[in-house]
Amino acid sequence: MKHPSHSLSVQSAINCLTTICWTCVGLALSFALHGAAAELDPASLRVPAKMPDAAEVLSPAAVHIDGWLGERITANARNRLLMVDLEPLLAGFRKKPGSHPWIGEHIGKWLHAATLAWANTGDTKLREKLDHAVIELLKTQEPDGYLGTYLPDKRLGLDDRPNADWDVWSHKYNLIGLLTYHQYTGDPAALEACRKMADLLLATFPEKRSILAAGTHMGMAATSVLEPIVLLYRFTGDERYLDFARYIVRSWDEPKGPTIIATLLKEKQVNRTANGKAYEMLSNLVGLCELIRVTGDRDALQAVQNAWQDVVTNRLYLTGSTSQGEYFRDGDHYLPNQQSANVAETCVTTTWIQFNLQLLRLTGEAKFAHELERTLYNHLAAAQRPDGAQWCYFTSLDGTKPYGPGISCCVSSGPRGMALAPLAAYLKTRVDDADALAVNTFETSRAAVDLGGETFIVQQDSEFPWRGESVLTFKLAQPVRFALQVSLPAWARPVRLSVNGQDTETTERHGWITLAAREWKDGDRVELRFSLGAGVVMGAHGNAGHAALTWGPFVLAYDTSKNPSLPSPAALGFADLGKPPFTLEPGSELVFGADVRSARQPQPGRARFVTFADAGSDGGAYRVWLPAPGVELPEIGLLLDGHESRSRLGNLSGSINDGDKTTLVVTFDGRPAEQDWFAVTLTEPATIARVAFTHGKDFHDGGWFDASLGRPRIQVQRTPDGPWETVGELATYPATTAVDKAGLKPGQTFTQRLAEPVQAMAVRVLGRPASGDNPNQAFSSCGELEAFAD
Repeated sequence: MKHPSHSLSVQSAINCLTTICWTCVGLALSFALHGAAAELDPASLRVPAKMPDAAEVLSPAAVHIDGWLGERITANARNRLLMVDLEPLLAGFRKKPGSHPWIGEHIGKWLHAATLAWANTGDTKLREKLDHAVIELLKTQEPDGYLGTYLPDKRLGLDDRPNADWDVWSHKYNLIGLLTYHQYTGDPAALEACRKMADLLLATFPEKRSILAAGTHMGMAATSVLEPIVLLYRFTGDERYLDFARYIVRSWDEPKGPTIIATLLKEKQVNRTANGKAYEMLSNLVGLCELIRVTGDRDALQAVQNAWQDVVTNRLYLTGSTSQGEYFRDGDHYLPNQQSANVAETCVTTTWIQFNLQLLRLTGEAKFAHELERTLYNHLAAAQRPDGAQWCYFTSLDGTKPYGPGISCCVSSGPRGMALAPLAAYLKTRVDDADALAVNTFETSRAAVDLGGETFIVQQDSEFPWRGESVLTFKLAQPVRFALQVSLPAWARPVRLSVNGQDTETTERHGWITLAAREWKDGDRVELRFSLGAGVVMGAHGNAGHAALTWGPFVLAYDTSKNPSLPSPAALGFADLGKPPFTLEPGSELVFGADVRSARQPQPGRARFVTFADAGSDGGAYRVWLPAPGVELPEIGLLLDGHESRSRLGNLSGSINDGDKTTLVVTFDGRPAEQDWFAVTLTEPATIARVAFTHGKDFHDGGWFDASLGRPRIQVQRTPDGPWETVGELATYPATTAVDKAGLKPGQTFTQRLAEPVQAMAVRVLGRPASGDNPNQAFSSCGELEAFAD
């Protein structure tokens, strides 16, 4: 279909629905939503669901989101997906083997995200890039269907190197990417390539070996191919793919298998399921949801709901993600905030979004919509640099944001999560046997909806995130009867609806505020009023005695870059959280003012807070949880706001004066050295009576000081750039050698009182680095360097 001139405005396209021939409605809707729409030729599913969706998502081409979230969605499409260099993603397919075992996943992830973004935006340049990527990828498919980056003797379970077998995993993402492309373009070549890949898998598993042998993490990396295999069955109707999907699920119960369903039904805990690897497990659960949709298996549905409940109850951060070091860890409510804990892998965040979207579709329950909202506005957006160009691998609640532009699993996954956001905004449901429209966003937005046999536009004009008011306006060619549901998250309560200025009776159902079915006419308006203001969350478990601030769905954070005259967040606590606990500052940005205190400055001062999503985007340190009013603040050393340095840069990006002893640094560079040192320089002299050095971590090849020729020394500079003067040593440091750490423990602190107080501009600890089991190099580590006046 060819589009006429793109000069048609959004409003005129909406208005023309009441005057044009209804055969032109699709075109008018597309212009109304985007100005220039994607030329979709969507493929249809041949196999219906035995468990039909209780909440049906709209095509991304039917939804357009503006406002705060819309800016992030647009930035993702324009500044990341459109700008990705495809050559490194295709290189391993063209010349095998690829540069690392899972390099093959990235092109499929990009195809998935970019197709959704193109369908949503209609960006012709993105479509051209998509077409090119598919053509180039399919050129590399071999006659037997293989579409990976491994050499023949290492393929599909034959690579026995540790953590090396990601071949089926990469095929999974090629299947997902190509099926998504086929879904929205109707391209038959993409579907045929998927059939060939799947047929190769069917010929290999279990005929030649168990699929568990072809994937890491107890086979979960390989069995996560379940999701696209089920989708391929639905697109083709080929029963062999359904049989293969059932085999995959049975394989979970093979010896040494992950026993996913059985464990979740019995133990109801994800950390006790398989090996607790979060990304791979959630990927399998997403695939299981697709199979449930086809088979109607209620036991499997109970298993995935048990997994969801365990994460939400015991393992979910306030900001809407989970995992530490990529795993569901043992112990309920273990939610460390520090950067060193490797908090919330972005792959996990994105797959958590997919999981919630699946459960929202299957059940129609708004609690899954609420978790989607929490994650989209907080942890997913926090992992994304605000301009959309870069993403974090891990995103802590306390630290800095190490955005990365290169190739990694998380840099490829994050854009997928953001590209899924439009699918969660408006849904089709049923209320008392009547069609219903479910609204799951308060952003200014538009959607083209087909209900009651008619297609119409719903337009939302909102004051969010500044005020709790919005208006839904329906643009209809003729009257349509349907019910209306609006998401009712806890922060927005109470939500009040009025229709054309008249108060209207509503009910609450499964987390939705519901307006019974009625006949709607063109121009009908629904006014929404919802709570939007300052909120305080008091911490529990590991955050006991601390508080966090919220504004609607946003979690806030203290950011040093917004508070240049205030100390590091490690030195601060809240001074007062009365009514209101904080205020929204004037201006066009979401910036908030709250009273804070510090041990050095007991009188309250005003601090600026920003959304967790924006915190750290300028490179500053940030923190979500601060000590609550009345809670004693930790002892703060004199070096906290000084400039840190060390003898060699090393390969860890921690800090030795951030108030966090777990954010260590090392001097490792693969070379030997006679001495190492860790220093902090002040902006003005301070009187120092006591110095504390925290050891970072010991490794097999070093990481500590060799004390065989003398314990680590304490030195000071009395004047700027003056000579270093030894004023003491760490007398309690153990009798280590180059190869023996002598019982030294990670994070162990050694405090030394000086013979007499000294006035200094800088402090350092220096000693001889240890080599461990590699005498060709040596290095040391430090978790924190502190100095005190008493």
